[in-house]
This record gives sequence, structure tokens and C-alpha cells, in this order.
Amino acid sequence: MNKRYMKDKVLFFPTYALEAIQSFHLSYQEFLMVMYFWNFPDSTFDIIQISKEIKLAEEEIMQAFNSLLSKKILIMDVLKDGNGKRAEIVRLDPLYAKIDELCIEENKEQEKSDIYTIFEKEFGRPISSMEYEIIRAWLEKGFREELILGALKEAVYNGVNNLRYIDKILYEWQKKGFKTIEEVHNQIISKKETPKGLFDYNWLDDNE
Repeated sequence: MNKRYMKDKVLFFPTYALEAIQSFHLSYQEFLMVMYFWNFPDSTFDIIQISKEIKLAEEEIMQAFNSLLSKKILIMDVLKDGNGKRAEIVRLDPLYAKIDELCIEENKEQEKSDIYTIFEKEFGRPISSMEYEIIRAWLEKGFREELILGALKEAVYNGVNNLRYIDKILYEWQKKGFKTIEEVHNQIISKKETPKGLFDYNWLDDNE
């Protein structure tokens, strides 16, 4: 290998950020610009230095930079030092925000997939495609996961392993305005002097 190449700086870009980058449909030149500012955060817009690092012509750099600004992947802040000298600082804040957004969505999807695994474990069998859609519908309707799992545990405690029973429990809790398991427990405590717990209360026979 040529020794000159071995002395060159190595620019890196993390794999976890690639999904966010792909969503912007960047050109090769734009990606190199993003990678440069990733490796040199909060640096000034020095077109000569950038050209030296990523081997692009100055015209290509300006075109890619303006495109990244329009796509809201990066921003430029104009700062002044104590002597009033201006400096153009480039930041990737919008890209960082996009990555955070994707991570949050991925975590939510992971949480949703986990609830199906819990159902299969409690039922002692794989859930059917229809059962999967029913559970997904509960989540989409706004039922909190803790309520769904609370209703599941009550069904299992009573020896019932079908979603129709759980759906009735969730309907009763929704009708009473419960949004958390804590509110369900508080209702039990208010109705029984010595409550044994959530699963000893027959919600389907409670007409109040």
C-alpha cells in the first residue's frame, strides 16, 4: 500500500446514523460534506480546508453545502468573538434531531413487538394473526400497554386465555375512565375494605 495513503486522515461515520442519512437521499458530494462536519463538529466553513480533507472541488463543495442547507440537514451560525470578528460555525443539529426521532420510533416498535411476546408467553402458545391485529388495534386506539398487560394477567389468573375476555375488561376500564393500573387498584381499594388485589375483583359483574 502507498505510504502516503496510510498517513491520510480517516473520516468515520457511525452505522446507527445511516438510516437517517438514507432518508434524505443525499448525493455522494453531500454525504462527504456531512461526514466532514460529523468528524469536525462546530467547525468553521473553511472551503479550502474542506476541499483538502474530502477531495472535492470548491464549486462542488458550495453546491453540496447549499443543498444540505435547503434540506435542513445542517445549519450555520454566525458568531462573534470578543474582538467582533465573525465566524461561520456549521452544526448538524437537524441531523442529530432526525436520528433521535428514528431511535424513538424504533424503541416504540420494539415495545410493541415485546407485548406480543408477553401474550404468547402467558398463553403458552403462539398468537394467531387475528390476535396480533386485535392487540395492535388496542395500542392504536390509545390503550396504554400497562392496562393491556393488566387485563391479560387478570384473564390468565381467571383461567381465560382469549382476547374477547380481555377486550371486555379493557372496555370496562375505559368506560370508567381508567388510564393506568394504579387507577384500577385505587378503584378496588375504594370498594373493598381489605382488598386482595386486582385479580380478585370481578370487573365484568361491576355495573357501577
